[in-house]
Amino acid sequence: MEQHTIRQSDGARHAKKRVGRGQASGQGTYGGRGRKGQNARNTVRPGFEGGQMPLIRRLGHKRGFRNFARVEFQAVNVGELGRRFPAGSSVDGPALAAVGLIDAPGAPFKVLAYGTLEHALTIIAPRLSDAAKTAITDAGGSFEETAPVQVHIRNRIHRRKQQQQSATAGQE
Repeated sequence: MEQHTIRQSDGARHAKKRVGRGQASGQGTYGGRGRKGQNARNTVRPGFEGGQMPLIRRLGHKRGFRNFARVEFQAVNVGELGRRFPAGSSVDGPALAAVGLIDAPGAPFKVLAYGTLEHALTIIAPRLSDAAKTAITDAGGSFEETAPVQVHIRNRIHRRKQQQQSATAGQE
């Protein structure tokens, strides 16, 4: 048996019934649709269940939406950094992935202030919470935020308020 000689067995495929091709075809006049009514007129919309509550309406409704462009940051606690890294070491994505605190070296992560940091560390992270920044500096360490949060003002009313506040701050 070769690939170009393979065929389906007899009766595996049926030709589509051609209806409404005249009286001699045996399916003439109404074309297998009966006489009058919804099904004869081709007006049954998708999902119509004959007046029964349709499946799409029987199921629960999920509110809101899921943002497909959202970036999920993995949480890394300051207390874990203090336990896993010795004093004076540099902590970044590859170092965290090596000790298993994040999934991959390039994965986005955020340093949070849960726990206590006893010794100085140099932390390079995409995001840090304000409390984590103070905990790191209090322990004598330093940090670098590579991807800080950008606040997008969406409507013109809030945009005007921000412009007025920045204008008054510039005058002072």
